[in-house]
Amino acid sequence: MGSFEATQLRRLSTTPARQPVRISGFTFVRNAVSLGYPLRESLQSVLPVVDELIVVVAAAEPDDGTRALVASLGDDRVRIVDAAWDEERGERAYADLTNLALDACIGDWCLYMQADEVLHEDDHARLRDRCRALLADERVDGLLFDYLHFFGDYGHVQKGQGWYPTEIRVVRNGSGIRSVRDAQSFRHADGRRLTVARARATVFHYGWARHPSVMQKKTREFWSHRVSEQDVDARCGSALDFDYGPLGRLPRWDGKHPEVMKDRVAAMDWQASLRETDPPGTIRALHRDEQWLYRFLTGVTRLTGIDLNHKNHGRMLRV
Repeated sequence: MGSFEATQLRRLSTTPARQPVRISGFTFVRNAVSLGYPLRESLQSVLPVVDELIVVVAAAEPDDGTRALVASLGDDRVRIVDAAWDEERGERAYADLTNLALDACIGDWCLYMQADEVLHEDDHARLRDRCRALLADERVDGLLFDYLHFFGDYGHVQKGQGWYPTEIRVVRNGSGIRSVRDAQSFRHADGRRLTVARARATVFHYGWARHPSVMQKKTREFWSHRVSEQDVDARCGSALDFDYGPLGRLPRWDGKHPEVMKDRVAAMDWQASLRETDPPGTIRALHRDEQWLYRFLTGVTRLTGIDLNHKNHGRMLRV
């Protein structure tokens, strides 16, 4: 064990009796500033829950200031791990870097937040309590969070087929659990799904709430790790701005955003680029939630109450 890990273990072993559980936060980031990720807000939302926070920063050219942003938090619980981005790995590089961060964690539980995901302050104490209460129950491999997917702005959400309503964001440390594929979720080393319990907390996902020009740039980046350059052009077209379509088709959300998001929400400057309805005669590519198959499956779910979305978790314990 290195000197840093030994020091951290000594520090965590002196955690007050009211917090006997040790929680490590972990994530990876790359080009978070230039692609409009709410990275600072994401990390700030995690810090009240964790005893340490591991941030793997994948180098990018040109440097957009992502590493400097992480360092500017000025919290000694934050540890930056510098890493290289392997273009040959494609979307699997996401899981590679997530696992690099996970391997550096020394807590009992490991809390994962992607750079466009934010925790609400109302869930901080509840989440620590859940981790504490379930620590001795070795049946529980991870905790399952509810999701709010914001789309276009901070007042519309996606709830239909293809927009995962839950996902694993806390995993038990030391049990060989790995991030898989594009780091969407986790599996055991042999590929088995995790047995989970509900976190009783919500992830606010802001990945689709960006200025249309930044959203278009991010979309091209996303597909560039998955398909050929020609296919990227076919999927994204030549437009400089992403077209969210008519937001009136989506449910409105009027709840309270996490406090750390207050300034970002207030600074939104692309409302004039959005619309509630399509003008007559509009011809455009349909978003997934507008396509007939997804609309049909969403309707089936609403009528039957059976969630037809793909699930990354295995058995869910009602504990």
